[in-house]
Amino acid sequence: MQSKFATWLMTVAFCIAAGISGTAAARDSAPGLGNATCLSCHDGKKGKLEVPGTDDKKRALTPVDRRKFATSVHSDVECVVCHVEIIDSSIPHKKSLDEKKPDCAPCHLKLAEAAIQDKTAGERRRMRIVAENIETYRSSSHAKPSQDDSSKAKASCNDCHDVHSFDVPPRGTVARTEWHLGVSDLCGKCHEEHLADWSKSVHGREIKQKHNPKSADCADCHTAHNVVRPSSNNAKLAITASCGNCHEDAYNSYRATYHGQVNTLGFTYTAKCFDCHSSHDIEPSSDPASRMHMDNRLEACQTCHSGKKELPLATAGFVSFSPHGNSHDFATYPEIWITTKFMIALLIGVFAFFWAHSVFWWYREYMDRKQGRPHWHIRTHDLPPDLKIEDRRVEHATKHVRRFGRMWRLAHLLFALSVMTLVLTGMVPFYSETAWAKTVVSWLGGPRIAALVHRTAAFTMLGIFFIHLIAVATNIVRNWKDFKFFGPDSFVPNWKDLEDIIGMFKWFFGKGPRPAIERWAYWEKFDYWAVFWGMAIIGGSGMTLAFPHVVAHYLPGWVFNVAAVVHGEEAFLAAVFLFTVHFFNNHFRPDKLPPPDVVMFTGTQSLDEFRHEHTAQYQRLVETGQLEKYLVAAPSASFTLVSRILGLLLIAFGLSLLLLIAIGFFGGGHQ
Repeated sequence: MQSKFATWLMTVAFCIAAGISGTAAARDSAPGLGNATCLSCHDGKKGKLEVPGTDDKKRALTPVDRRKFATSVHSDVECVVCHVEIIDSSIPHKKSLDEKKPDCAPCHLKLAEAAIQDKTAGERRRMRIVAENIETYRSSSHAKPSQDDSSKAKASCNDCHDVHSFDVPPRGTVARTEWHLGVSDLCGKCHEEHLADWSKSVHGREIKQKHNPKSADCADCHTAHNVVRPSSNNAKLAITASCGNCHEDAYNSYRATYHGQVNTLGFTYTAKCFDCHSSHDIEPSSDPASRMHMDNRLEACQTCHSGKKELPLATAGFVSFSPHGNSHDFATYPEIWITTKFMIALLIGVFAFFWAHSVFWWYREYMDRKQGRPHWHIRTHDLPPDLKIEDRRVEHATKHVRRFGRMWRLAHLLFALSVMTLVLTGMVPFYSETAWAKTVVSWLGGPRIAALVHRTAAFTMLGIFFIHLIAVATNIVRNWKDFKFFGPDSFVPNWKDLEDIIGMFKWFFGKGPRPAIERWAYWEKFDYWAVFWGMAIIGGSGMTLAFPHVVAHYLPGWVFNVAAVVHGEEAFLAAVFLFTVHFFNNHFRPDKLPPPDVVMFTGTQSLDEFRHEHTAQYQRLVETGQLEKYLVAAPSASFTLVSRILGLLLIAFGLSLLLLIAIGFFGGGHQ
């Protein structure tokens, strides 16, 4: 409210200054026209004064109440300071053709500009607000020409402030409260129908009947000076934000929904407060007359979800959706509370273990290097002569071990690109209040395009996942007799993985050697099975949110609240895990530097790297005589270079996304 009334408060000082500086000049330009002279005719006691109007009709002048004028902020200002077109005291007055009718704005702008030079910092700030409000008014709907008379504005300063009796009582006084309670009546002089609806609403009753100054009046929603057409995007955004000034908790929970996220990004096509609760005739949701009453809610939802365009028809399940559900109220929203607590525990557990794992791993490898212990960056032909002959063959020095086929590599690349696209487009609404989110959504062409890109990437990711399942299932069936679910070539966790975890932590703290890893390390298996969890949780919740009209046919609306929590938190977990733990394990360990590791692009590893990373598998292949089967020529220099460039680009993109997430998270972005 401070900015709303700053202009009115400072008018007192401005107009006194105007009276002092302008009186002498006014008397010189219009001799004999002091205020006493003017009021002797214009106080209404001598009858009605009329002047020529439009269409040959006379127009009555509004009388000036002496008593109210004497207590107004303009009481010390000479009439002719404002009525500069009056040049003498003759009746009727002669008027200058070079001067226009009274206009408050130029005078107050000049006074503000001059006074700013001589006032304190606080007063200068208030004066700037005065100037800003005047400029704001000039671009508002009120300043536009009236339909009845194009020479007049729809609403001038005098229409709202009544410059002949204008006065704003000091803050905190009873008079100020009474004055504030009358603002709606002032607006109602022109907007009679809206005033009638508002007066009967919960807001209107609070002001009219209970005299509660904290209830919303016209200026609270539409502002005092920046009044624009309610149908404009700026007005819709401003009015929605104004609701949050009083209903803070409801506004914060609204912003956590997709409706509110799109609104926060600066777009207005999703539901806003007044779309659900109405505008002027607002009633509590417990009132049968309210649009949000349970008996009326489905019809209200169907206003937008009407079955037309891109919004299918809202079904019965929509009614039990909680648009203001939050995780802080177990009694009212137990499903959201339980889901949120579970997801937070999951995030803390996963990050606590794997971040600690990464820190200890980095420390161990760093200390080994510092102490001069050998690491895997050695040539095969430089190995000690007591190793097996297979390890000392000179031709093996240039050989690589095949780890991944073409389909695996292509699937990994497409999966990585789709996941990064999902993170970018998904985190835009998740952190919609950040500057970067607004910039990104603008680049993408708006939330609708962003949502389309997001869903395209989602279906791409799901498609790759299901193709992979088919390929794995086919391979198992084809090799059914020889396939071992808990064998060394299987992704299924086994007891050795537990032994490797214990062995790695012993190695981290110098209590034992590094364990010999088989074909798949336990951290690789975690990455692999995490995708299954992600497909079920992120994919399932995403499909629920993408097709609400179908889900609502069979499930209650609170499922959408739970799906929104799960989808967002699990996506956050996946993104942060990938760009911290996964990147560290594969690219940023001391033994991996400089990044990137290109095995997922070339499909091969050098023999010495393979022996270091998968010692147990290497020993098994040597003992069974199968090593030669996996040896291939090293990739060409050009192919390796392209792979490194591609890897660096993906790493840079991933780390950039991580930075954006950190800005949103630590900036208090997500509700």
